[in-house]
Amino acid sequence: MYRFCCLLDKVLNKLIISPIKKRAFKQCGHCVKIGKGFEAYGIENIIMGNDISINNNALFMCTRASVIIHDHVMFGPHVTVITGSHRTDIIGRYMTSIGNDEKLPENDQDIVFEGDNWIGTGATILKGVRIGKGAIVAAGAIVTSDVPEYSVVGGIPAKVIKMRFSEEELKQHKKMLENS
Repeated sequence: MYRFCCLLDKVLNKLIISPIKKRAFKQCGHCVKIGKGFEAYGIENIIMGNDISINNNALFMCTRASVIIHDHVMFGPHVTVITGSHRTDIIGRYMTSIGNDEKLPENDQDIVFEGDNWIGTGATILKGVRIGKGAIVAAGAIVTSDVPEYSVVGGIPAKVIKMRFSEEELKQHKKMLENS
């Protein structure tokens, strides 16, 4: 019975839920896979390229800014992407009473994934961040600033751990991708 329920859940997600969510995006390319439990607040602000995989239980919060995902990006399970923050500078008011209409422009900023990225399990990407082409974000990292191209970042806050390739390997990698 348990196997049947799991199979039914997968079939429902693949045939009904995932296609409905894909139509709600501002733009959605080809070969986009969305795992079950994916939640998006502001789904109309998400732009997706081709060959994107969003694993189970990912959360995208982008009610006032955009999430732009270029081609060939993988998101592990439980990834969180948040384009905004709350105002904390209003004297004499509880933060819960401050609405979206009172936010400042700097409270919400786009997040861009430049392509060929791997975002590890449980990573959090915060407002205004640009994940450079070919970059990898380690599991559990909290990314608060831009990530250089072809780097591997991790930690809280995320810092560069290493580069994926040497300069010579990177030239070869880019050349091979151009020819494929």
